[in-house]
Amino acid sequence: MSEFKVVGKAIPRHDAWAKVRGELKYADDFTLPGMLYAKVCRSEYPAAKLISVDINKAKSLKGVKAVLTARDVPRNETVTKFGQSTDVKGGFEGLYRVLAEEGKKIRFVGEPIALVAAETEEIAERACDLIEIKYELLPGVFDPEEAMEENAYLVGEKDSNIVNEFGCLTGDIEKGFAESEVIIEDRFEIPFIDHAYLEPEAGISWLDDYGTINIRVCSQVIEHFRDVAEVLNLPHNKVRYIGTMIGGGFGGKEDITVESFIALLTLKTKRPVRLVYTREESLMAHSKKHAFIEKYKIGAKKNGKIMALEAHYIGNAGAYTYLTPWVGLYATVSATGPYKIPNVKIKTQMVLTNNVFASAFRGFGSNQANIGYESIIDELARKLNMDPLEIRRINCMHTGDALSTTEQVIKTYVALPEAAEKAWAGLGEPTVSKGENIKIGRGLAIGQMSYGRMTFLRDSSRCYVKLETDGSLIVRSGIPDLGGGQASLLSQIAANELGVPMEKVKVYNTDSMLTPLAGTTTATRQTYMSGNAALKAAREVRNRILNKAAEVLNVNPDKLDIVSEKVVVKYDESEYLSLTEAIQACNAAGIELYSEAQFNAPFTGIPDLTNMKGMTFPDFTFGAQAAEVAVDIETGQVKVLKIVSCYDVGKALNPACVEGQMEGGSIQGMGYALSEDYALQKGIPQTPSLAEYLIPTAVDSPEVKTIIIESGGGLGPYGAKGIGEPSFNNIVPAILNAIYDATGVRIRRLPATAERIIRALKKDYFEK
Repeated sequence: MSEFKVVGKAIPRHDAWAKVRGELKYADDFTLPGMLYAKVCRSEYPAAKLISVDINKAKSLKGVKAVLTARDVPRNETVTKFGQSTDVKGGFEGLYRVLAEEGKKIRFVGEPIALVAAETEEIAERACDLIEIKYELLPGVFDPEEAMEENAYLVGEKDSNIVNEFGCLTGDIEKGFAESEVIIEDRFEIPFIDHAYLEPEAGISWLDDYGTINIRVCSQVIEHFRDVAEVLNLPHNKVRYIGTMIGGGFGGKEDITVESFIALLTLKTKRPVRLVYTREESLMAHSKKHAFIEKYKIGAKKNGKIMALEAHYIGNAGAYTYLTPWVGLYATVSATGPYKIPNVKIKTQMVLTNNVFASAFRGFGSNQANIGYESIIDELARKLNMDPLEIRRINCMHTGDALSTTEQVIKTYVALPEAAEKAWAGLGEPTVSKGENIKIGRGLAIGQMSYGRMTFLRDSSRCYVKLETDGSLIVRSGIPDLGGGQASLLSQIAANELGVPMEKVKVYNTDSMLTPLAGTTTATRQTYMSGNAALKAAREVRNRILNKAAEVLNVNPDKLDIVSEKVVVKYDESEYLSLTEAIQACNAAGIELYSEAQFNAPFTGIPDLTNMKGMTFPDFTFGAQAAEVAVDIETGQVKVLKIVSCYDVGKALNPACVEGQMEGGSIQGMGYALSEDYALQKGIPQTPSLAEYLIPTAVDSPEVKTIIIESGGGLGPYGAKGIGEPSFNNIVPAILNAIYDATGVRIRRLPATAERIIRALKKDYFEK
């Protein structure tokens, strides 16, 4: 290609105007004639044995059309999956239970027990109140360290609360510490946090004329149609997922939410069924980001060279396994960050407790690791009286180096210390304090995060591209769009390859029966996976066009390009065919101008999970974030004044989307650092609504300066790297390090609330 025509431009997304005008429909906007309203009856207790569920009074209430319990679910228990084959056998996949069963354990507050479908929402709620449930209360266990003790209460039916263990060993850890001149040990505690997306879980289901269950739902994984089919004990082709635009997901809509419930009720009543969670129900019932306890020990020479790092992670999985094993794996691989450390010992244990279950959340274990290693690296710099940038310069990886955990050699561009230098310099001149009690501090953090799934999973994405006879373009893909422009990206790639303006591109996405399956919008994989599939399909169509046009123009195909709906001779654009003329010539010759392409990620065997070595991820995105804060040492209040976010994205396919991800990730991370804590007391939620669970608002948000590095070194289309999750990776420790710089106190238990800062300043601070 002679140049980028659409790719690399900050153009509006295909759905931008519909969103601005309020015309775009989300899952809870859909209704159907004759539909019923669903409600879920949930457990009040975090740990109990379910003795009995009496639904007779609820069933007799006028307007109630169905009341279901576990006895009515064809396959009530199955395993959690990504929606695609995992190739991992044995107990690595976790239990998924649709409804609690009599005689078995209740595991968390909010666990579903019964389903109701009624003529109105009010009747459904009343019916839930009429269901009589008898429990035998059990003690439960809520602290993951206590849950690992020999005689601990067992959350599930197995003989241990430990879900799984991972490890990495490099070099000789004892020798590394013996050679160290400075050794620091520390412990960090990271809480559960909530996705707090604007749109709660919602969906509607109905039976079509052929007996197929249709589900219109906000989901990050349309491949879950297979899992719902298993719950219903139906063939996969009897369940159809139709995705909607998603009003935020961040991993919280990666697992099944309302789909099984409404499908069961539709199958029972033969009528459309709609279910929309209230905000309070959403907060109580959907997964959380894993809470972690992290124990770090680091040793270094006086010149700042790190000689050894040992870490022990204890991850709080909550009540059910879900995606916990994968989160633990990500954390383990990420535990040393982008640092060259010759001697490493990492151990990760993921543990069940009677708290709400944890699963996917933006960052997926890498964030928790980043908080630990970047905090202790900052402590090391302070103890050695070194500049925070300099200690990172001394120890950071470069292209061709290997990760200190798995020893995977990074062959693509490693934008370090470049990103760190740009982020640190981007803060500019320090802000002048406006009061005696206001202390200004600055912090820096760097890191790496994978994009694309683990390489021992067989991952693939497909995309269909077609040129119509009038030169308009169709793109079909199962890609769920979380609002980050994932679907628009595919249209941009196809338009760039085929010389079609964006306004002539139509995208059809997320229909499990009609669009090629593209896999999950998770793991920062869609640019890499579906982007490459779209590029492959578009280039196949492009080659057919160019080959035919070359015959007509009597030139070699490599002398041609497609520019602004013309097939032109390079360097002499006065000689050309219009795109429609070229299409007509192809049609006359019977040349197909459509292609469905599949992109397959590299595949390796399953590693030794106790000491993982070699390639575990296809590639990594490297970056840095810096923050300046003002801390009022009288009140403990923290105000973030500046954030600088610098990442190597390989190629910014749409710079506006890249900047949006970098800004959004920074502000979401600011909430993680300063205010967000899904607090539980003996498993009972203490933050039941957004009035108590505090997320940053526009008033709290500083300007975020974004610095984009385009190395062209990524594995995605045109050399792109993923940015969705990495943009959230480094900001939490950057803010914590800035607070330390301002006050001299290290916050080791998140969030860094005013109370914790005041206690630390008064030397009355303790971790438990």
